[in-house]
Amino acid sequence: MNRRRFLKDSLVWSAAAGLPVPLLDISAALAAPVSPDVFVGHGKPYDALVRQVMTAAGGMHSFVKKGDMVVIKPNIGWDRRPQLAANTHPLVVRTLAVLALEAGAASVTLFDRTCNEKRRCYVNSGMAEMVDNLGDSRVRLEHIDGRKFMELDIKRGKSLRRWEIYGDVIKADCYINVPVAKHHGLSGLTLGLKNSMGVIGGNRGSLHFDLGQKLADLATIVQPTLTVVDATRMLMCNGPQGGRVSDVKIADTLIATRDPVAADAYATTLFDMEPGAIDSTRAAAAMGLGQMDPAKMRLTRVRL
Repeated sequence: MNRRRFLKDSLVWSAAAGLPVPLLDISAALAAPVSPDVFVGHGKPYDALVRQVMTAAGGMHSFVKKGDMVVIKPNIGWDRRPQLAANTHPLVVRTLAVLALEAGAASVTLFDRTCNEKRRCYVNSGMAEMVDNLGDSRVRLEHIDGRKFMELDIKRGKSLRRWEIYGDVIKADCYINVPVAKHHGLSGLTLGLKNSMGVIGGNRGSLHFDLGQKLADLATIVQPTLTVVDATRMLMCNGPQGGRVSDVKIADTLIATRDPVAADAYATTLFDMEPGAIDSTRAAAAMGLGQMDPAKMRLTRVRL
């Protein structure tokens, strides 16, 4: 069962029955394989790197179908220019958007619930200029609309039982999570699971107690079709906001996989850390949401 059919059938069934929208816990229906495929690319330019990695992964048409409404969720949370590695690189996002259109997407929507002032984040991250230069009305960079949040029960949640999730993520035919790989002062690292903080409402600060388990709980309903970790520039310290070029390591690396836990686990090794050192990775793996052992992943490497 794919994401589109599961989510849309659930929503249509609820509407027909006159019931509220149910908890959309898609983790059981879309269970990650024991030995997931993980595609790791190295090199530049980054647009060519994205294309090479996605070709190795079977092509974007393996994830996006004709007529799909696609959501691409980068990290755009900080008022920082691309060189500072606080946000996802705009060229990585641009290439994914173009590939989605080439695969037949009807629309591609980008957004983030920012931490700094939203307009400055969108401009200084390079995302606004990237979308403007793309010049395709099917690709939209939107500010979060508070009216679109849907309060959902989290049936399998251990620490978080109910929260507001952005409706466009829930309803998307294809949801592509594109975090930047970087240090985080509270959680150790911020990767794919942590990037879901940009699609939730409410008081996010209140989630910081037992944050790792709460992120795993959110992952039972915020389930990407594809995770692409941007490790082209890695913020090695003073994250998540950074601010100094000297804190950035140029790694020219990209990771793509259907398994959100495997994405975070493998990305953690780029920091010379064990995957189990990150609470959210460990908690999500314990809930059966993906594979955290790199030795059990089917790795495919590409190099430009």
